[in-house]
Amino acid sequence: MSLRQILLLLWLLTSTVNSFIRIPLRRVPAWSGTLHVLRGWRTLKAPLPKDGVILVPLSNYLDAQYFGEISLGTPPQNFSVIFDTGSSNLWVPSRRCSFFSLGCWFHRRYDREVSSSFRPNGTQFSIQYGTGKLDGILSEDVLTIGGVGGARLLFGEALWEPSLAFALAHFDGILGLGFPALAVAGVQPPLDTLTELGLLDKAVFSFYLNRDPEAVQGGELILGGWDPARFIPPLTFLPVTRPAYWQIHMDRVVVGHSLTLCPSGCAAILDTGTSLITGPSREIEALHKLIGGFPLLAGEYLLSCDRLSALPAISFLLSGVWFNLTAQDYVLQLASGRTRLCLSGFLALDVPPPAGPFWILGDVFLGPHVAVFDRGTARVGLARARVAPLPSLPRAP
Repeated sequence: MSLRQILLLLWLLTSTVNSFIRIPLRRVPAWSGTLHVLRGWRTLKAPLPKDGVILVPLSNYLDAQYFGEISLGTPPQNFSVIFDTGSSNLWVPSRRCSFFSLGCWFHRRYDREVSSSFRPNGTQFSIQYGTGKLDGILSEDVLTIGGVGGARLLFGEALWEPSLAFALAHFDGILGLGFPALAVAGVQPPLDTLTELGLLDKAVFSFYLNRDPEAVQGGELILGGWDPARFIPPLTFLPVTRPAYWQIHMDRVVVGHSLTLCPSGCAAILDTGTSLITGPSREIEALHKLIGGFPLLAGEYLLSCDRLSALPAISFLLSGVWFNLTAQDYVLQLASGRTRLCLSGFLALDVPPPAGPFWILGDVFLGPHVAVFDRGTARVGLARARVAPLPSLPRAP
């Protein structure tokens, strides 16, 4: 074998290894003596009508927050972010954040002064989430994600985060994975930038959210493909009906054998940035009346922990295929000392027209499943996740 052939072989082997990057994951424990529940960070506004695979590890907090690490700037400044399919912008707190912005004080902040790759932009932006609003300015710098760097993009420096929810969050910012139509200020979404620069072969990504509370790994996001070993085949693909959120058509929802919701079909969005499953208040009220839910504030319901084994399965019919959730799947069990609470994974939320009405299938639905989001063909693939954590990552076609 010639020297040239040996060098070519070494280059191919190196490229193959680098295309599968794993980062050690950490699980954030619940605060001692505190029961802290976060429903999500949704923007409920009307949407405007080579071989690259990047693996991003996710941490899990109370099965309600999944987040991973990214870096911005040169040298890299690290941030934990929610990878959110319900929005399309990347933002992190800024070093220049307002003194009175609590969210900035409790999180890592981007410092443009120490980044040699920073470029100013200065365009102002504002994002209204379901739990609060943030304001800031756009800046340009390089993104490192899953160990892969060199992606120059526009992102938001948050200057004002008045919501207490952001101050209590276990993540610094949000990286949106929705369609360009949702992007505030017309910014190109991060996924589009990675694909355009050739760091990803295809605009495809997948989520595996580990629901095992004893597992070290909280899950993973794979940019550029999916891991067939993570799910029980086959994948069921559904077309996106409105390319802004990842919106699909849901045929119906059945609770046990006695209650049918969404009987004539309805819209649903698959949203990693929302912790629970939400639906119209009348239907969610009927669901909890059947399973014995006790109403709390803001559309949430408590369940009796002693009756979990008697609770019925709740099934979603999507593209003619049933996706079933057991009580173990849709009940969040929270413990603090001797106190144990069981929170329903279903939340009443009425989304008004023109964006709604629709259901939101958040992490309570996505956790038991692997979800593949294909931007190129505007479709979503779903399959039941395998329970056992698996170390291997074979390349998906």
